[in-house]
Amino acid sequence: MSEVLLSVKDLEISSPDAPIVQQLNFELKASETLAIVGESGSGKSLSSLALMGLLPQNLKAQGSIVYQKSELLKNTEEQWRKLRGKDIAMIFQEPMSALNPSMTCGKQVAEILEIHSDLSAKAIEEKVITLFKKVELPRAESLYKSYPHQLSGGQKQRVMIAMAIACDPKILIADEPTTALDVSVQAGILSLLKKLQEEKGMAMLFISHDLGVVRKVADEIMVMHLGRVKESASAEKLFRSPQDPYTKGLLACRPTADTYYRRLPLVRDFLQDDIHQTEIISPTVREDRAKMKLKQEPLFRINDLAKVYRSTQGIWAKKVEHRALHQVGFEVFPQESLGLVGESGSGKTTLGRILVGLEKAEQGQVFFKDQDIAHASAKQWRALHKSIQIIFQDPFSALNPKIPIGEAITSVIRKRKRADKKQAEIETKELLEKVGLLADYYPRYPHEFSGGQRQRIGIARALAVQPEFIVCDESVSALDVSVQAQILNLLNDLKDEFGFTYLFISHDLQIVKYFCDRILVLQDGHLVESGFSEEIYREAKEEYTKKLIAAVEG
Repeated sequence: MSEVLLSVKDLEISSPDAPIVQQLNFELKASETLAIVGESGSGKSLSSLALMGLLPQNLKAQGSIVYQKSELLKNTEEQWRKLRGKDIAMIFQEPMSALNPSMTCGKQVAEILEIHSDLSAKAIEEKVITLFKKVELPRAESLYKSYPHQLSGGQKQRVMIAMAIACDPKILIADEPTTALDVSVQAGILSLLKKLQEEKGMAMLFISHDLGVVRKVADEIMVMHLGRVKESASAEKLFRSPQDPYTKGLLACRPTADTYYRRLPLVRDFLQDDIHQTEIISPTVREDRAKMKLKQEPLFRINDLAKVYRSTQGIWAKKVEHRALHQVGFEVFPQESLGLVGESGSGKTTLGRILVGLEKAEQGQVFFKDQDIAHASAKQWRALHKSIQIIFQDPFSALNPKIPIGEAITSVIRKRKRADKKQAEIETKELLEKVGLLADYYPRYPHEFSGGQRQRIGIARALAVQPEFIVCDESVSALDVSVQAQILNLLNDLKDEFGFTYLFISHDLQIVKYFCDRILVLQDGHLVESGFSEEIYREAKEEYTKKLIAAVEG
């Protein structure tokens, strides 16, 4: 039996107004991984902050947290400082926010060694470079002197891991360490964490909203909902025979390679015991329907599209070129959902932005209904935006925080239809209800909504111009799996109702396979493979595509 390193009993976390986490009980053993799974607001991240003594001052923790016979809730701030990073370390969810943008990555990792060790400055630098190599960062000596903005998302996450393991902690807390990363990068991070755990014998508390990710790393799984534990079991038992309706809902709503529901099941259906038989569309029927769409005249024809980014570097203003797209060509047909997949840097977002007029192509043609729009003027794009819209990945940054969401949508309707304010307000409230929100939300500001609600607002604003073609740029990648299912169902419903055509950009091939008729695969700006969704998944030709599929399937 493994040694119990941490014991949590009857932990409660409360604000002055109400309890947030209630009756939390678990044990963490050496060399084992306990995963806490739940949606946003379930209390999983707050629980981990309590273990580090990092709860906001307005929140109070009661109960018992015992680490090596010491009651942590009685710790002074000085005692917490000695514990953090040395005995219990944490990988935070968003590395860009957790890393100081004004300090080099090496210096930030060195800081924790300066606090918890007696090593010399030179020995600390050598150890940090060794740590960078251990977490498989390329050019470790160079990255030591690099700033966070010069690294990719996956590299920043590896810096955070190096920082967390610098003092050989007994317990590692990983809070959503792979959210919104490419599937191949995600697979690399998960593999690295398991490897480091085996080498050092650490206990790991792994926090995630995605049961698919958790399945790859966890020994034990605890499912939380609204501050309470709904189910706790070994990973094998929980996936084989989940007991709680909430767990069953989380497992059912995430698309897999074998998901053929017309509409994805929702968690709330399981909680309300309102599970009805969902229509299933067979792979053959799906492919036949996709083939029928290809018999129409294309909505878009893209020929030999290329894009180059130019910048200057260094004191002598040396010109640097990065070719984001290389002679890309394909067609988009009316009322189809076309998937565009690839890792970060593959050019998929650049391609989407060219199609909606936010970037200019270096060369090539983009025909929209036989009109070449690749080099259209700003005036021409003002007219084209009535037909072509985009739903951004981060709806919060796409919305003006100073303007109520109702006014943001109303202004679009008034420009499109030259309608009076009262009529535009009526149409806006109808749109809010169409995307599953309340008309009463009209006067609220973006910060008053959850991530899923803000994504619905972004969809409502795109609908306000009644477009024919919509680019969905990673529009569900950072959402809880249950909210993700709701948004995918909503997009399909709107497609059926209004006859939309989608370019659906994502790094997750399972979601793309479920949602899209055809798939395009981009690698380093090259279109390396294309075909029907079933065909690509069944018999991918390129090794790169096979790698993406293998990463998401684990």
